[in-house]
Amino acid sequence: MRSAEWPSPAIIIPCLNEAAVLDGQLRALQCLPDVRVVFVDGGSDDDTVARIRQAGFECLEHTPGRATQMNAGAALCGDADVLCFLHADTMLTAGHLADIREVMGDPAIVGGRFDLRLSGAPTIFRLIEWLINWRSRLTRISTGDQAMFVRRKVFEQLGGFPEQPLMEDVELSRRLKRVGKIACLPRPVVTSGRRWERQGIGRTILLMWKLRLYYWLGVPAEKLAAMYDHAR
Repeated sequence: MRSAEWPSPAIIIPCLNEAAVLDGQLRALQCLPDVRVVFVDGGSDDDTVARIRQAGFECLEHTPGRATQMNAGAALCGDADVLCFLHADTMLTAGHLADIREVMGDPAIVGGRFDLRLSGAPTIFRLIEWLINWRSRLTRISTGDQAMFVRRKVFEQLGGFPEQPLMEDVELSRRLKRVGKIACLPRPVVTSGRRWERQGIGRTILLMWKLRLYYWLGVPAEKLAAMYDHAR
């Protein structure tokens, strides 16, 4: 049974030296109605923080670490019913917010994510998107570039994101699945394909699937983070 009350979301964006991609993100966020946006900077040495504040958005300066940054942002949003965690290069629209409000009117839903679309022309990107979206629908596991959202009370009950250097989004997804239903929303969020193009598409595919497999096999996140840093 759906509740007649639509929850109000808050958007939390961890960032570190994202000045190169911020202009588009800030313009997109300024078009969103009635939503709180909190950036959490992990010690940028470019003008990331200055640009965010000049655009009129809240920016908390914090120690680096995506999980701890997102947890710190969530702690500032105690008046929000729903928390949405967004990458600095993933674009959210008013339509996405409406989707979140509608689906979270169902009290059985504890969180969710959107389908993903990569910016860029390479045909292989369409296959990558399909694989990511198919895997996520099958497993109900979300990644950070899919604009994960979660009920704030459930997020707090689970202790937030685990403070590990990698796969914090996967681990939170695992825990969410144990306590309620996960919504897989078809409206795609567009995220930058820059990482794939910069590091090599084939190489990035192999690296990400290898890291995910190792995590499922029980390899500690600290070792996976070292592998990821070495490969970049």
